[in-house]
Amino acid sequence: MERIGFIGLGIMGQPMAHNIMQAGYPLVVYNRSRPAMEILGAAGATLAESPKAIAEQSDVMITCVSDSPDVEAVVLGSNGLIKGVQSGMLYIDMSTIAPATSRQIYTALQAKGVDALDAPVSGGDIGAQQGTLSIMVGGEAAAFQRALPILQTMGKNIVHVGDAGAGQVTKACNQIVVALTVQAVAEALTLAKKSGVDPAKVREALLGGFAQSRVLDVHGQRMLDGNFQPGFKLNLFRKDINIVLQTLRELQLPLFGTSQVPALMDALLAQGKGDLDYISLVTLYESLTGLE
Repeated sequence: MERIGFIGLGIMGQPMAHNIMQAGYPLVVYNRSRPAMEILGAAGATLAESPKAIAEQSDVMITCVSDSPDVEAVVLGSNGLIKGVQSGMLYIDMSTIAPATSRQIYTALQAKGVDALDAPVSGGDIGAQQGTLSIMVGGEAAAFQRALPILQTMGKNIVHVGDAGAGQVTKACNQIVVALTVQAVAEALTLAKKSGVDPAKVREALLGGFAQSRVLDVHGQRMLDGNFQPGFKLNLFRKDINIVLQTLRELQLPLFGTSQVPALMDALLAQGKGDLDYISLVTLYESLTGLE
C-alpha cells in the first residue's frame, strides 16, 4: 500500500487521518501542536518533525489545515513539502482555501513532477468521524483515480468535478448553500415562535414538503434544542465566506443573498460566539425580536 503523510490534525483532520490508518495504510503525521500527533502515534502512526520530513517518508501527501496562507506555508515554505518531494508523488489538499491558491500550488508541484488535487470536504466532524464526508475534487483524472481508494476511507460522496481549483470552487458553492439555508431555517423558526406557533411542529411539517433539507432536519433540531456545539466553528465558516467573497470579486459576480451572510456572522462574532456553530444565528434573531 502507498505510504500516506497527513498534515493538520484538528477537529476534521484527526478523525480523517485515523480512518486512513484504520484502512491499513502506513501513516506518517505532522501537526504544529504535538499532542494531536501523539494521539495518532499511540495508535500506530509515525511522527514527523516537519512537512519536508512528511514528503521524504510518503508516497501520497495530504493536508487539512485552516486557510490559504497555511497551505502555502506547509507546501511552499522553507521547510515545506516541496523541499522533500520526488517525481511521481501525489499531493491532496483537503483544506478549504481560495481556488487561485490551489491552482498556484498545482503549478508549483507539477514543475517537480508531482500530481496535485484540491479535495475540500463537507460533512462536519461527524462525517469525518464516520468516514462519510462529501469530497469535491479538482485536478487531473489520472491523479483522481490514484487517490480514490484513499479518499474512500474518508468519504462516501466523492466527485471529480474538473481541473485544478474546481474542487475549491465547488466547496465555495457548498458554503453558499449551507449559509443561506441555515439563515432560512433560523428565520422560519423565529417566525413560528414569534407567531405563537410551536416551532418544533413547524419543522416537522416542513420536513414533509419541498422545504425539506439536511440543514432543516439536523440543524433545525439542534436550534430547537439550543445545541450550538460546533460541528464546524463559526470563525472558520467566516473564513470560508471570505474565500467565497474573494472569488466573487475576481469574477465580478454579484450574488445578493451571499452578500448578506458576512454581516450576520460578524454580529455573532461581536457577541463572542466564534467558537460556536453558525446555527447559533437563531439566537441573534431571537434577540432582535425579543424572544430571548
